[in-house]
Amino acid sequence: MLYIVGTPIGNLKDISVRATEVLNEVDLIAAEDTRHTAILLNEYGIKKQMISYQKFNERASTQKIVSLLEEGKDIALVSDAGMPLISDPGHILTEELISRDLPFTVVGCPNACISALILSGLDASSFCMLGFLPEKVSERRKLLDDYAETKCTLVFYSSVHDVDKDLVSLYEKLGDRKVAVVREISKVYEEVVRGTLGNVPEFVHKGEFVIVTEGAKKDFSNTSVEERYAFYLSSGLDKKEAIKAVAAERGVAKSVIYAQIVGGEEICNTKKRE
Repeated sequence: MLYIVGTPIGNLKDISVRATEVLNEVDLIAAEDTRHTAILLNEYGIKKQMISYQKFNERASTQKIVSLLEEGKDIALVSDAGMPLISDPGHILTEELISRDLPFTVVGCPNACISALILSGLDASSFCMLGFLPEKVSERRKLLDDYAETKCTLVFYSSVHDVDKDLVSLYEKLGDRKVAVVREISKVYEEVVRGTLGNVPEFVHKGEFVIVTEGAKKDFSNTSVEERYAFYLSSGLDKKEAIKAVAAERGVAKSVIYAQIVGGEEICNTKKRE
């Protein structure tokens, strides 16, 4: 299991009891800055092996962590302060875990919005918390109309009595975009169901819910494939990953983008030889 652990943003005593227990029990701690995290661990007499997990080695460290998890190790992920993934490294790791169907959970965050956002596996770099949807149909439609084109991830609270109705309302206004239904956060029966609006897998109708949907698709029609490919390369992706990312945002097969990129590179190389 991977435990994504929130740590104090200032006073070291602001850590939760469960967070200290998890840090003391895992096999390994992946830290944004091992020297910084050592100060927290020393405060609570925790002696654990640490590895670096920060934005400059995120992809390489992700593969190492995944391998250790598949071996049966328990690992805690911490940032310098606060919650990983919220303007801190971690999203690449959770994406990989979801793709491999490996479990992860959140520890030490007394906020359902933040916890559900991380558990959803959706983009946590920017998000909008909208709370409970209004009961009145007209007000509900107005709210969703106002945020339908918002590019950031959207987070909604929902009750057991309204969750199905809320999912229908979101589908009608937001369309067939990615969604995660999260319930019973940090409890024994914590559950995360991921799918798309209009095609949500079955889930248990008990407890309190948070619904997390991806934001509106960004429009790259005025940006060339080559420009987006170069952007992803500059962001640290390798060529294969960059092609995959460009294909995903344009909704086409990877082979289409590959042919265009490779063809363009061959033309450039020919001109250089001439």
